Amino acid sequence: MFRFIYKTLIVQQRTIDFNINYSNVRYLQTLQSVNSIAAPTGDRQSLTVSYLSNACGLSLEKAIKASKLVDIKSTEKPNSVLQLLRSHGFATSHITSLVSKNPSILLADANKNLKPKIEYFESVGIRGPDLPRILCSNKSFLMSSLKNHIIPTFDFLKGFVKTNENLISVLKRSTRVIGAHVQKLMVSNMNTLRAHGVPDPHILRLIMRQPQSLLLSPDMFEKVVNAIKEMGFEPTRRSFIMGVRAMSTCGKAKWESKKEILMSYGWSESDFLLAFKRQTMIMVCSVMKIRILMDFFVEKMGLKSSDIVRCPNLLLLSLERRIIPRVSALKVVMSKNLPKNDIDVVCYLNMSKKVFEKKFLTCYTDPEVMEAYKSLLHSRDPVIGL
Repeated sequence: MFRFIYKTLIVQQRTIDFNINYSNVRYLQTLQSVNSIAAPTGDRQSLTVSYLSNACGLSLEKAIKASKLVDIKSTEKPNSVLQLLRSHGFATSHITSLVSKNPSILLADANKNLKPKIEYFESVGIRGPDLPRILCSNKSFLMSSLKNHIIPTFDFLKGFVKTNENLISVLKRSTRVIGAHVQKLMVSNMNTLRAHGVPDPHILRLIMRQPQSLLLSPDMFEKVVNAIKEMGFEPTRRSFIMGVRAMSTCGKAKWESKKEILMSYGWSESDFLLAFKRQTMIMVCSVMKIRILMDFFVEKMGLKSSDIVRCPNLLLLSLERRIIPRVSALKVVMSKNLPKNDIDVVCYLNMSKKVFEKKFLTCYTDPEVMEAYKSLLHSRDPVIGL
């Protein structure tokens, strides 16, 4: 049955303004005028700010702020640190990010303190672009003890994920797993899951997909597990872990905000529960994305809110890359009175790209249909940024 009322579809080209503020472009070489000479106290502040700005790429505002956390008396150690980082693939942008988060790293002993850690990370397979990306994502990573913290934590995680490849995958998802008290938190929360009957393979899946879920305080994690169980999720099923992942990632305030938006479109409590059980990841979407897509589906397309309950996976789709190109093609089919036997809009939106193009575009070979779809599919001018 064809039920598709398309009210408005306005695709506006956005003009991208590539304004370059050349005043922010700085020379990134170490100042030649400041070598390894200790400066008087009054000049050290100036040396610190200048080094942070010129050698590390911080803005003047951030350099002044960071100078309160580090006192550069000589450029010898900072130069050695930057040289080491660059020799292992750190670009200026990586250095800027790392120093902004932890200025004191500039005073570390490059050869005795930092180099052994970097070499260890590389020994487990963290190399190339992954190395600076992972190390810059956690300000305390390079400042933690290799012997007392990094190696024991890596060994602990590998006890579950088994391989270096899996370990790197976990780190890419969250470097918080290298933080303090990680082992204590994870063991406690994994024991909570086991006590509720969650199988170990499902716990491993949670570690691999969303490791930070296991870093909640034990009391908070227990509340999350109980809440998911009270919603009717069965602990032995994989959906239980997915529910725990969604709720633990979301946080109470954002959870309520997202739920409020969905219910403002006419969802009942049972509708919300049904949709969440069908697709737990809807509560991982941002508040903005949920609001924009619900408005587009209900107000602009004319879908019923119950259609999204029936297929909550719609809230995970990209407005620009999937929804608008397909809706545009469907609009042409309507306007030209082409045969439209049993078109289910929700079904067509939810199909994979390969299946959609095979089942829909091969049925409607009209050039305008193809043009409406292809032109927006490859458009580089997003309608709305989600």
